[in-house]
Amino acid sequence: MMLGGVVGWPIGHSLSPLIHGSWLSAAGIKGVYQALPAMDEPAFDALIARGKAGMFRGLNVTAPWKMRALRAAGAGASDIARRAGSANLLTFQDGQVHADSTDGEGLLAALGEQAPGLKLAGAPVSVLGAGGAARAAVVALQGAGAQVGVVNRSAERAAQLVAAMGVTHQTTEQLRLADLVVSALPVDPGLDVSILKPGAVVMDMGYRPLHTPLLAAARDRGLTIVDGLAMLIGQAKPSFEAIYGVPPPAVDVRALCLRALGVAT
Repeated sequence: MMLGGVVGWPIGHSLSPLIHGSWLSAAGIKGVYQALPAMDEPAFDALIARGKAGMFRGLNVTAPWKMRALRAAGAGASDIARRAGSANLLTFQDGQVHADSTDGEGLLAALGEQAPGLKLAGAPVSVLGAGGAARAAVVALQGAGAQVGVVNRSAERAAQLVAAMGVTHQTTEQLRLADLVVSALPVDPGLDVSILKPGAVVMDMGYRPLHTPLLAAARDRGLTIVDGLAMLIGQAKPSFEAIYGVPPPAVDVRALCLRALGVAT
């Protein structure tokens, strides 16, 4: 039995077990993917110990444990995870831990799916936030050739990101120039979308609700929007292959997720 799961706190809201479980069933794999709550550091560390002992093939990691996941891997962290400063995927082999970050892949996949006309090479892009999710977004967007800036209320955290990743620290006023605005915040940024240019794309990493207040306001203004569910599915695909050893089968997991969210398809 191939065991995997997603670790976080809280974790009961996660759609990852639905996504991975659907792929496991369609692929005919004798495996399980479950939500694993870890409310404190000892609980998280105990799950890592179980992985090292061979009880898990791999684990996805969500808030608040992505930075601790990176540290758990030590030298077994990928370059992308190191640059992002966090990991959302841990795999285990022979007592060793490997850490990776597939969040950037998920972000780019979501943009390609829902904003196919957006050209990132050379484009001015603004990321709202300066935490782990923002860092993963910056790594992916820089890799795609975008000119990335960050907007964050905490000047200290923004300065750390600027120093570590070579981005610019922007003011809200500078969002007027952005071809793409990405919210990597866990709460609504309260952004006045009227300042954005007509052709801007707006993305929110959150997916509960599917159309967050930011996306709803951008949609009402006629802007192209990209939702966090597309990113969730995008990051899950390489995670599934890393954990179970095969690409995910062709299943419309988005439709399943929309039903779970109570959104009409």
